[in-house]
Amino acid sequence: MSILIGTRKGLFEVDVDHPDASVIARHFVGVRVSCALVDPRTGHWFAALDHGHFGTKVHRSENRGQTWTELPAPAYPTDTDASTALLWTIEAGHRDQPGRLWCGTIPGGLFRSDDNGESWQLVRGHWDRSERAEAFGGGYDQPGVHSVSVHPDDCNTLVIGVSCGGIWLSTDDGTSWQLGTGLRASFLPPDLADVPQTQDPHRVVRCAAQPERLWIQHHNGIFRSNDGGRTWTEIVNAQPSSFGFGVAVHPADPDIAWFVPAISDEVRVPVDGRMSVSRTDDGGEHFQMLTNGLPQDDAYHLVYRHGLAVDGSGQRLILGSTSGSAWLSNDGGQQFQRITSDMPMIVWVGWAD
Repeated sequence: MSILIGTRKGLFEVDVDHPDASVIARHFVGVRVSCALVDPRTGHWFAALDHGHFGTKVHRSENRGQTWTELPAPAYPTDTDASTALLWTIEAGHRDQPGRLWCGTIPGGLFRSDDNGESWQLVRGHWDRSERAEAFGGGYDQPGVHSVSVHPDDCNTLVIGVSCGGIWLSTDDGTSWQLGTGLRASFLPPDLADVPQTQDPHRVVRCAAQPERLWIQHHNGIFRSNDGGRTWTEIVNAQPSSFGFGVAVHPADPDIAWFVPAISDEVRVPVDGRMSVSRTDDGGEHFQMLTNGLPQDDAYHLVYRHGLAVDGSGQRLILGSTSGSAWLSNDGGQQFQRITSDMPMIVWVGWAD
């Protein structure tokens, strides 16, 4: 089995079943790869590139990276007075929608393609909502759509996460939207902490087997939804910290989820300098610190929101850090193995098989 690692200086394929976990292919070396996608419907690979002054690009490969075709990048209509600063996520559409792709961008717009990325349309039903004017940037100067989750049993239902713009749900294929409620933003004044359109979900993921269950790693906590993202409940006993960026959910068990904790927004390093993954097996009632194989002394790795992924079995985890290290677990996080420490800054990881 191989994985893809998106970094500030290229996209790398790593054979994790090889004893040395060797790099077997390199793509777009020297160019920032902001996100990628392995489309489970077709096997096609997509890579979103950030060329800085030269702008954003999208490439597609139909032969596992042997050759790539450049596609048009999502572009904002002239009447929006906006321009694409970053492609933050590309996600496959529903299995009943061949050719459908979703792309979340900075400055906070969602785009749709119905021809495998040959063209893109801004989803105006979301962009034109008046509440969106209250959104603002978190780590970036502008808000951004970083998570898109399509309901596996209903092609018309999807949830998106926006930093800092809240959780949005559509049940009519993006025509209309409603805001999720129940989140709390401790970085805002108390009278504004519950405003849904200014929340900062760092990452939103769904359980494939029970799609009404979603999890959020929020800027100031962990939240769970049991109703498809309409309402959220805060998980208050996460250990050793509730701050972080990445979250992964077991594809068959909605009560199992993994997080990568850090101290806080102001101190974005592991608690006590000990790298760990926290796991709940009971829907957030209890958490276990997983540290075997992870550095435990003066470890200052940070895992970004797309730097943690679980495979279809729910057993194999991959996490990549801003310090260029990546770790693999074959047993749900009980034991990790460092597979590289020489990558550029890692911003995205995913399974190629």
